[in-house]
Amino acid sequence: MKPQSKCLKQIFTASIMSLCLALPQAYAGEHIVIDDFSHSNTTVAGFERQYMNDTLAGGSTVTEQVITEGVLQVTGDIVPPRGQPGWASSVIPLSPMGVPFDASAYEGIKLKVRVNQGNLTISANSTDITNFDYHAAPVIVSTDGKFHEVKVPFTDMKRAWSEQTALNTHTINSLSIVAYSLQKARFKFELDEVSFY
Repeated sequence: MKPQSKCLKQIFTASIMSLCLALPQAYAGEHIVIDDFSHSNTTVAGFERQYMNDTLAGGSTVTEQVITEGVLQVTGDIVPPRGQPGWASSVIPLSPMGVPFDASAYEGIKLKVRVNQGNLTISANSTDITNFDYHAAPVIVSTDGKFHEVKVPFTDMKRAWSEQTALNTHTINSLSIVAYSLQKARFKFELDEVSFY
């Protein structure tokens, strides 16, 4: 390798490492906004949101996401795969793929959400978990057409089918807001803000 390209590689590597180490400090404080949906494709930290549903596992769920005036609107029809629950997930990254984010300074996740139809959960997706059974909790709000502030403590988040272990808040890579149903069902919800508290 030429000395110049070796030097550039070292500078690039150092820059990436500095960015990854600085991310938790950039978020530090009593309350940190993870996403306020002010950008059409990315979070406030510049990470691209991801949307997926059970079509990855043989289902036929249809989902539509639209951001209007800083509010994410998610609607769709859940058509579960045979013998499994159906789902549609909105994934909010906290750091680059595979890089853990340290949320240990916070107690939990806060959502400003309006649920018009359907069931929701929130999961904290840790890089420690390898079987996709992330720590999750239901999002329970009245379907009264109003936005509600919902706080979900990390200690209330549980795994569905795996051994119950404490969530390692030093290793959260993303959050997922998931609409789900055991049978065909319509869902509609809106998110105004996602934060740690």
